[in-house]
Amino acid sequence: MSLRPALTEFSCPSVQQRHFGGPGLLSDYLALTKPEVNFLILITTFVGFYLAAANEGRPFSFAGLFNTLLGTLLVASGTGSLNQYLERKFDAQMRRTARRPVAAGRVKPISVLVFGVALAMAGSIYLAIAVNMLASVLATLTLLTYLFVYTPLKRKTPLCILLGAVPGAVPPLIGWAAVSGRLNFEAGILYAMLFLWQFPHFMAIAWMYREDYDRAGYLVLPKGNVRIPFVILETLLPLLTLVAISIMQSPTRHATTFYCASALLGTGFTYLGFKFVFERSRVAARRLLMASIVYLPLLYGLSATLCNRAR
Repeated sequence: MSLRPALTEFSCPSVQQRHFGGPGLLSDYLALTKPEVNFLILITTFVGFYLAAANEGRPFSFAGLFNTLLGTLLVASGTGSLNQYLERKFDAQMRRTARRPVAAGRVKPISVLVFGVALAMAGSIYLAIAVNMLASVLATLTLLTYLFVYTPLKRKTPLCILLGAVPGAVPPLIGWAAVSGRLNFEAGILYAMLFLWQFPHFMAIAWMYREDYDRAGYLVLPKGNVRIPFVILETLLPLLTLVAISIMQSPTRHATTFYCASALLGTGFTYLGFKFVFERSRVAARRLLMASIVYLPLLYGLSATLCNRAR
């Protein structure tokens, strides 16, 4: 997502070059799956799986974990690929995404469509057979909501952020459902934390690349005088609620350590959130983005370590 048009972005050989074989093609297909996003998806799915096993007193199954992560990874990779297929024309208008394989023309759109559908179907079927039907249904609903609700709404209303956060927070539920075959309050806490975390995370991205989004016709931020109040509301309210919920968890061991670590993480994240909404600079947005990427694994790590009922 760039800040202004640049012809060199679209005319350089690295963008226009087409390769339909060899290592370059393999790296392009890997890029279609959005591996950096999948990494966080797998972390949150693992935490849901681990806590469900511990809280229900079930033996930890490495085979079950493998099957859950593999199926989730396949569906997530298919979702990422299909998202790039659907948004290829808009990606080509933004410097941040213009080098994506299908937007740059290195991979044919029909190939991306087939690749994405194959991955998504394989993942859904694999979860249904190797894990359970609830995990498969959750993964499939996430894909459908992300592609056919959130993705088109990005060009229609800033409320897309709210609606996109709904499927975006499902991975820990998939992990939980894989173990227990049902969902409960503890699973809902994991869902709520991931749901709320997405707002400051995405607000930082949206502000950094707002001109790029505007040029491609994405309405992730409102226009005019309501833009700044919107950014403040969508950043601070979810952030403060996230910190409150994280501290409200019930540690089963080392409570002092848990509360202190949660408060310390929350204080740092909140401080950078306030810095961002008052400065609204690219530097402040980038710091908030980096903090969000560090905060989530650490918070989920604390939950997995100190908030399970394993004896």
